[in-house]
Amino acid sequence: MFEASVYKNRRKELKERMWEGLVLILGNGEAPANYKDNTYKFRQDSSFLYFFGLNMPGFAGVLDVESGKEYLFGNDVDMDDIIWMGPQPKVKELGASVGITSTRPFAKLAEMLQQAIAEGRKIHFLPPYRYRNMLLLEDLLGIHHSLLKQYASVELIQAVVALRSVKEACEIEEITKACNIGYDMHTTAMRNCRSGIKEQYITGLIEGIAASYGSMVSFPVILSQNGETLHNHNHSQILQKGRMMLTDAGAENNMNYCSDFTRTVPVDGKFSARQKDIYNIVVRCNNKALELSRPGVTYLSVHLDVCKVLAQGLKDLGLMKGDVNEAVAAGAHALFMPHGLGHMMGLDVHDMEDLGQIYVGYDAETRPVNQFGTSSVRMGRRLEPGFVVTDEPGCYFIPALIDQWREKGMHKEFLNYDKIETYKDFGGIRLEDDVLITEEGCRLLGDRRIPITIEEVEEIMG
Repeated sequence: MFEASVYKNRRKELKERMWEGLVLILGNGEAPANYKDNTYKFRQDSSFLYFFGLNMPGFAGVLDVESGKEYLFGNDVDMDDIIWMGPQPKVKELGASVGITSTRPFAKLAEMLQQAIAEGRKIHFLPPYRYRNMLLLEDLLGIHHSLLKQYASVELIQAVVALRSVKEACEIEEITKACNIGYDMHTTAMRNCRSGIKEQYITGLIEGIAASYGSMVSFPVILSQNGETLHNHNHSQILQKGRMMLTDAGAENNMNYCSDFTRTVPVDGKFSARQKDIYNIVVRCNNKALELSRPGVTYLSVHLDVCKVLAQGLKDLGLMKGDVNEAVAAGAHALFMPHGLGHMMGLDVHDMEDLGQIYVGYDAETRPVNQFGTSSVRMGRRLEPGFVVTDEPGCYFIPALIDQWREKGMHKEFLNYDKIETYKDFGGIRLEDDVLITEEGCRLLGDRRIPITIEEVEEIMG
């Protein structure tokens, strides 16, 4: 937990951005795995963490915009809880630790909200993503759970996004810690990438590192020798010589800040000539994003420029043809990279995605593009100092997609399908780093960069 002043300042800024009414921010509760007392590992709501700092279940916070008053709702533990959990701090003590002096039992939350509704006051809340909180909001506000997202406060969403997008120095320090855990995870995966090893074994190793040094993985580990499947959570295969292993994994540290890295390495540690050709194209794409990312530039434009580097590299290998700029404008490159360059990162690995990507990754100036591949861009808006984004270009040979496009004759003026056909057994490559936008440009996060060049990868893999 940060010092109380951090949370007090954040709440003050939030109230200053709101016009009137009550701001309600719900924390999360425990989530049963297969029966009530056997729960999943608790994960607090990130906006509640950001403004109220308490990483424990069963709390809610309310800010009164007009009066400036702040309230924390939660229940003190009883003797039965103490027997099973040990002594716990009182809600009043917890409130004081984050700068709140007015605390009340959780049951009093409904009374406050009902009184405000009766007085015609606006209740601002964020769109819920957990069913428990959907049902709770339905009870508290009388809005059917199926309609809650329609009634969520756009004013509050925009205010929260504005504050959480620009990371404070204390946040950068925590993200750096998560990145350092990510370094250990990925270098461990590299050293264990040997033929005959099961993917699940390496997955377990790096999940254990995240648990040992931090809180947990920041998302379910993606690790597979079928790298052409973008988010492959099936870890059942035995690694085979001649294949490449794609690992997309990150850590969430004890303060719940995240990292997110991807590396693709050859099984047994040596790239083939063909693998080197494609790999070096993706390295150039990754470096191009670092070169271009700076305040005032839209990340959508960076994405498109990176796609031109990809297309040029593939053209040089005879996989694409024609004018590179025209090919990217037409979307032909998306056969090989059907996703965006990156996303925001912070307390969520896809930061604030629960609030709606249209508010997080876009704004009134930069809008989503309705084109295959480019429509998957999560982060398109202008970059600002303090933003943390991922830089994750890739190149994939997806047999089903290749077959579909070829059958339909899609972009045949830009795609050499005969040559592409010979790469259908290639797999996929993605290289991802975590990047802080600075006043001058950008810099990588983490004390050490995870090996990325062919020479670095082959050296660490021995």
